[in-house]
Amino acid sequence: MKTLETIKTPLLELIKTTGNFIRDEKGKIKEQQIDDKAHNSFVTYVDKKAESMLVEGLQKLIPGSGFIAEEGTAGESESDWRWIIDPLDGTTNYIHDIYPVAVSVALQHKQQTVAGVVYEVGHDELFYAFEDEQAMLNGKPIHTSTHKKMPDSLYATGFPYYDYKRLPNYMKVLDYMMQNTRGIRRHGSAATDLVYVACGRFDAFFEYSLSPWDVAAGAYIVQKAGGIVTDFKGGNNYLFGEEIIATNSFLAKATQSVVDEKMN
Repeated sequence: MKTLETIKTPLLELIKTTGNFIRDEKGKIKEQQIDDKAHNSFVTYVDKKAESMLVEGLQKLIPGSGFIAEEGTAGESESDWRWIIDPLDGTTNYIHDIYPVAVSVALQHKQQTVAGVVYEVGHDELFYAFEDEQAMLNGKPIHTSTHKKMPDSLYATGFPYYDYKRLPNYMKVLDYMMQNTRGIRRHGSAATDLVYVACGRFDAFFEYSLSPWDVAAGAYIVQKAGGIVTDFKGGNNYLFGEEIIATNSFLAKATQSVVDEKMN
């Protein structure tokens, strides 16, 4: 796709520049500079500035394009092109001066994702995938893991900060996973968890109460790295359905079966 060829290099540069700003501001935020969007959902001047930087730069790359953005800097348009962005995935980590923290940007054309970029700021790792290309990490190809059985696999998840009515069933999933996998990790950044599945560090990831900007880029990178992404029932409503499972090519059915049984 010609547009992707044209924007690829400046897009990656823009995202790294935004990530560098986030890194430079780390540890500088005062408690009075943290706003509550909702229960346990925080935003800082860094989130807002990073989103402004992204929106301004992305609009230059594809003039007239629309946006789905966490901080609401820009909205929809009638363009066939739409960006789905999270300027700082892992804000709670960030305000506590820990990593991972990620910039997440996905591009859709006619509602189909054609590019995904996740920059994990702490380790200076740039994960990306474009239509008709391999998934990459800092310029080198990546692929999902080859573990075929849950007992040999490392899983990742996230803890909900709202929608607690599903928590009892979620705890049943955790109970099963604790006893039947190599372990569970919770990093606090869904975008990072997803790209860790893409490069084989994690074998699978599941979580609910997520928004499109949390998962759009990472899910695409997983798919381009040979993985499988679904909602809890094995369908395709993971972008707007607020639930996601991402695995290597071997664990999808077993993971989806467990999560669906326990959560529903």
